[in-house]
Amino acid sequence: MDLYVPILGLGLLAAGFAIFSVVVSTLTGPKRYNRARLDSYECGIEPTPQPVGGGRFPVKYYITAMMFIVFDVEIIFLYPWAVHFDAMGMFGLVEMVLFMATVFVAYAYVWRRGGLEWD
Repeated sequence: MDLYVPILGLGLLAAGFAIFSVVVSTLTGPKRYNRARLDSYECGIEPTPQPVGGGRFPVKYYITAMMFIVFDVEIIFLYPWAVHFDAMGMFGLVEMVLFMATVFVAYAYVWRRGGLEWD
């Protein structure tokens, strides 16, 4: 239990700093609100008008996010495999080939369907 005391102390210190920063900025910050400050911000350009119901959001953004998650998970599984490659032997190699094949099939499917094209 003594090994976790520094980690707990660091966590409490970080949480205390975060709470302190939010409280102090709320108390000391300027409270001048205007139309420009309350308007939505889109990377320095004029915001596009949104329909009343919120409108439809392009699905390509979600596809890109899902592709990122798939390849991110793939990298997470590749690191431990690369570190302990010698210890796993042929079983590890076969399992990783199967895993990479399933990821490649998903990638080929999205590529074939045009999910990577941004018209």
